[in-house]
Amino acid sequence: MNILGLRSWMIGTLALIIGASTLFFAAVLSFVGSFDVFTLAFVIVGFNLLQWLIAPYLVNAMYGVSEVPRSKMPRLYEIVEKLSAKSGIRMPRIAVANIPIPNAFAYGSPIAGTRIAVTKGLLDTLEEEEVEAVIGHELGHIRHRDVQIMMFASVLPAVCYYVGYSLMYSAGSRDRDRASGAAAIGMGSIFLYWILTLLSLKLSRLREFYADRHSVEVVEDGRRKLSEGLAKIVTSTSKMRLFGRTGTNSSLRALFITDPEKSVEDTAQITGRGAAADQRLVAEILARKPTAFDSFVELFSTHPNIIKRLRAIQEY
Repeated sequence: MNILGLRSWMIGTLALIIGASTLFFAAVLSFVGSFDVFTLAFVIVGFNLLQWLIAPYLVNAMYGVSEVPRSKMPRLYEIVEKLSAKSGIRMPRIAVANIPIPNAFAYGSPIAGTRIAVTKGLLDTLEEEEVEAVIGHELGHIRHRDVQIMMFASVLPAVCYYVGYSLMYSAGSRDRDRASGAAAIGMGSIFLYWILTLLSLKLSRLREFYADRHSVEVVEDGRRKLSEGLAKIVTSTSKMRLFGRTGTNSSLRALFITDPEKSVEDTAQITGRGAAADQRLVAEILARKPTAFDSFVELFSTHPNIIKRLRAIQEY
């Protein structure tokens, strides 16, 4: 997947989300008038903006994230500092999340600033060079403003959802013709909510590819390091999921470098044998082909299929 094709897909997907939402709101406003729907949309957008502003503090509380001083992890600071300079961005604040799964995530807001958190599981499971590649991926999210873009993309489906149910519930208070029209638009808005949700998930997966590419560009030998790191993360998380030890909240899985909820499925596609050397593990993934069922499951995932993802990394 070349860079122009990746950007075209992302722009096209975001344009579909905006275009479909605009047509929907135009139809609703022409039918019911602007005041009630505008007020509802304003409340929903305002709530999502507030949630975005305070989200870093909620994430810190949920995952036991705490900022670490340079004196405690000087090597991690050196990695982030070097890759931030190569990425052309200001160095984010560095934190460690007290959860066992190996993962990392970038997050932030205008109030909290940008942050990168690595889990204790990541530091225990991956080699330093693989942690470097994961950091490169997360810096890619910051560089591309993915937190802001995905926040915007997620607001539109939410507005459609609540407007749709509002129209359906209020249909009984209207005359028969108006009631049937309101119910029809309400059902249409719920349908559009699902379409926009699928498009938002598609956009999320594309931006994961984009962040992977960034890591390959800024990390020396990043293609190998990131491939090995992702393979280890998926297999380790899968084992923890089988024993119920992930310690994560599934509603926030879009933050992570891989989806903890898909780790078992991803690992099943990697290998049925025991531990293997890092390159052997990656080679086993690349030798397999995603099934039609894998592609269907991927539609509802925030992250790309692991086979497709590693193949794309090899092409960068």
